[in-house]
Amino acid sequence: MIQRTVLLKFAETTTQEQMEEVIKRFKALEKVITGVVEVQAAFNLSEKSKEYQVILMVRFENVAAVEAYTINEQHQEVAAFIREVGRLDSIGVDIEI
Repeated sequence: MIQRTVLLKFAETTTQEQMEEVIKRFKALEKVITGVVEVQAAFNLSEKSKEYQVILMVRFENVAAVEAYTINEQHQEVAAFIREVGRLDSIGVDIEI
């Protein structure tokens, strides 16, 4: 199983409602993409790296599922929305679990 974790940093102009919509749309991917085992998304509660406001986590069955997810149309739509509402930076990591 592969776990991807992404930290998102948004512009000061990005509203709380827009970030909540990012979380909602990302969580919805769990039901529509084959090979996704679990999706988590929430606001960062830590004082460390607090400039990254939203954390996204997705677990995949295997590497092939990660590759399919990356090019999936629904995933690409969510990624476009994230950019549209003011994503300034992101940090992503994948680990095998």
